[in-house]
Amino acid sequence: MFKRLKGSHRQLVPALKRWLSQEGRVLVTSSSVAAAVILIRLLGVLQPSEWALYDQYFRWRPLEPVDERILIIGIDEKDLQKYGFPTSDRILAQLLQTINQAQPRAIGLDIYRDLAIEPGKAELEKAFKTIPNLVGIEFLETERNSKVDPPSLLENNNQIGFNNLARDADSKVRRSLLYINGRDGKVNTSFALKLALIYLEKEGIKDRPSPKNPQELQLGNTVFHWFKPNDGGYVRASDSGYQFLVNLRGPGGTFPRVSMGDILENRVPPESIKDRIIVIGSMAPSVKDLEFTSYSDGVFKASTPIYGVELQAQLTSQIISAVLDGRSLIKVLPEPLEWLWIFGWSWVGAALSWKLQSPGHSLGLIILITIGITGVTYLAFLQGWWIPVIPANLVLVGSAGVIIAHFAHLQGELKRSTDFLQSIINTIPDPIFVKNKDHQKIVLNQAYAKFVGYPLNVLMDKDDAELFPKHEAELFRQQDELAFHTSWEQENEEQLTDAYGVTHYIATKRSLHQDAAGNLFLVGVIRDITERKLLEDNLKQIAAELKRSNAELRVSAEHDPLTGLPNRTLFNERLSQSLEWAESQNRLVALLFLDLNDFKDVNDHQGHHIGDLLLKTVANRLKGCLRGSDTVSRLGGDEFTVILPGIPSKSDAARVAQKILDTITQEIVLEGHHLSITTSIGISFYPTDTQDQETLIKLADTAMYRAKTAGKNLYEFANV
Repeated sequence: MFKRLKGSHRQLVPALKRWLSQEGRVLVTSSSVAAAVILIRLLGVLQPSEWALYDQYFRWRPLEPVDERILIIGIDEKDLQKYGFPTSDRILAQLLQTINQAQPRAIGLDIYRDLAIEPGKAELEKAFKTIPNLVGIEFLETERNSKVDPPSLLENNNQIGFNNLARDADSKVRRSLLYINGRDGKVNTSFALKLALIYLEKEGIKDRPSPKNPQELQLGNTVFHWFKPNDGGYVRASDSGYQFLVNLRGPGGTFPRVSMGDILENRVPPESIKDRIIVIGSMAPSVKDLEFTSYSDGVFKASTPIYGVELQAQLTSQIISAVLDGRSLIKVLPEPLEWLWIFGWSWVGAALSWKLQSPGHSLGLIILITIGITGVTYLAFLQGWWIPVIPANLVLVGSAGVIIAHFAHLQGELKRSTDFLQSIINTIPDPIFVKNKDHQKIVLNQAYAKFVGYPLNVLMDKDDAELFPKHEAELFRQQDELAFHTSWEQENEEQLTDAYGVTHYIATKRSLHQDAAGNLFLVGVIRDITERKLLEDNLKQIAAELKRSNAELRVSAEHDPLTGLPNRTLFNERLSQSLEWAESQNRLVALLFLDLNDFKDVNDHQGHHIGDLLLKTVANRLKGCLRGSDTVSRLGGDEFTVILPGIPSKSDAARVAQKILDTITQEIVLEGHHLSITTSIGISFYPTDTQDQETLIKLADTAMYRAKTAGKNLYEFANV
């Protein structure tokens, strides 16, 4: 048991070392590359590229249907020329009253009105007082910009929303705000959320804390999760205020819009306004109320911003459609899962390159996988998920590159090693081969080529299965594999059939060697032992012949040459064994002595040939009457004996004797001669008659003569 465990341990250690050298290298490489890319990502180096691809996903995404719940009233360049700039309070009041008469669900005024612009101050104040679903804007103070106050009347009625935006380092809006805590402790609501809440209130939906996280806003069944600094492709982004990721419907021009002049001149039917959210704002390029979004850039076009009022409409639509239509918000993976995602692709790159061990194949497959990753993450984006793409592709390519570089180093070392081995082994007269762990021949000496009978280039291009008979090639591979899985030298006797069909007996010594780069080689040295094996085979044949001759001599010495029955010598040996057994087992042994009656007459009248045939027939009939454990012998002439070991009683011996008499007396036909013969039988028993072997024989012999005298074809017991 201990030896088996020790042998298993000796095999386990090399296997563990091989696993560590292969899987361990893949694991170390993938972990190192993943850690490096994650570190680079945490430093913010990858953030611009991740933003760029994220924006491209938006531009690749099919445009969504127009949200008819929102109408933009834009103050364009024609309006400014006709009504003046800035727009007076009277014109603005007239615009608001006209819109309100059409019964919109909410009106959003995305125009700063912290100062009166005469004429019409009183008229505008009246509009502010009498339109309950009107929402104005304010700009909350930031580190870079001063505060812009809202209209006081709207502020007093809590009809104000801030229009501050969260802009990224490239000036694009990818995040938005729902709430901001003011310096005075007041919770300020965004302009877009304010409009959405008015609209949703008529749908029976009010804002409430999420049951799972009371710090998060829930509207209907939709929870708006807080943006975190490292969400998506962001790194240490500012998360001040209640932010969420923007999911725009499309570029500028996505929403229905009319001009201020169209409203004032009654060119817009009331049903186009009724029950909608109306957002009023500047759409004149000269005012420069512009914002950049994910849709602003293109591969072959200059950046195109959208108007601020359009962005506010987009944000309002995102909130409403998420609540009422189930439109997806942008979701991200938890940071630990992102790291696992990155590590997984790093492992894939390293493992595939290790498996293929071919720069060309690895490069092609890695390119396909990077396309696949991009495609999968794009499909996930269509479902609302922002999954890191750049880090995943980087680690995939990076880990694959490290493994490819490693194999390039191994190949260089391998070439130096093989060149060195080639120069050494060509000086050795014995056939030598060197293989790698994939069983490919990498070095052969001239002696090997001469011995096998093929040119070196043929031997290098073909594997063993193409050069040797199947059973030989399979055995070579098995022995090679065994050598690779053990760390000690092995020697095996095999057969090798050369190119001319001559089969050689060989002794192959296999051992493992490793170069400086860790390349593992199997070195095999072959000795031709054909002459020795032929000599051994000849000696074995001679020994077998002698053994067979001895066996035949022994059989001849112990058996009757005519009948094949045991002779007197073997009879005495068998009787002695039977008596010893009977003594140890306390059992009976019956000895029957038989003599054929009038056999001399057969020889005299029919000839000795017929007499011999008769003896053979009697011998066969005697064997047919007995058990397998019984022994029938011919002592000479017409005398036979039968040993019955373990006979239960005298009566059983008597039944056997009677069976013999009946069998022998049956007519015998030999070469046309019809013969009848009888026998007389004497029976003695051990140990009841005697315990001496010679006496037992004499008693049976005497009883047999008594049977002859009594009339023949009878049996008699020694002691009556």
